[in-house]
Amino acid sequence: MSKVPLIAVLVIFVGFFFFPYFYNVTVGKLGSGVPDLQPPKGEHCIEDEEWMSENHMVLLKEWRDAALRHGIREYVSETYGDKYYISTYTCFECHQSKAEFCDKCHEYVGVKPNCWDCHITPELLQEHNK
Repeated sequence: MSKVPLIAVLVIFVGFFFFPYFYNVTVGKLGSGVPDLQPPKGEHCIEDEEWMSENHMVLLKEWRDAALRHGIREYVSETYGDKYYISTYTCFECHQSKAEFCDKCHEYVGVKPNCWDCHITPELLQEHNK
């Protein structure tokens, strides 16, 4: 039995296996650091920064259900005890640029949320309020 076909198959397999790595090395994306996000305007976020970076979509879905299904419009922060009006506009008070905050982080982690299919962006809101 010839070893040439076996070696060829192994080379092809290894090539396919490592292709994503080599591709990212050549385009310069491998090992790129965390994006430099625009700092929010407020003193602190609704919850602590680490929790928000990991769970903001959980919070937004809870807010959606509370507001639309139960008529609840007030949220009390578990971290700070502050009260917040349940609305994406509350987020926009501090996070004033979708492109400089939301988009940079979502592109970094490779997700494409569909929030903006229905919701107005902070930039459009500012333009509308002029």
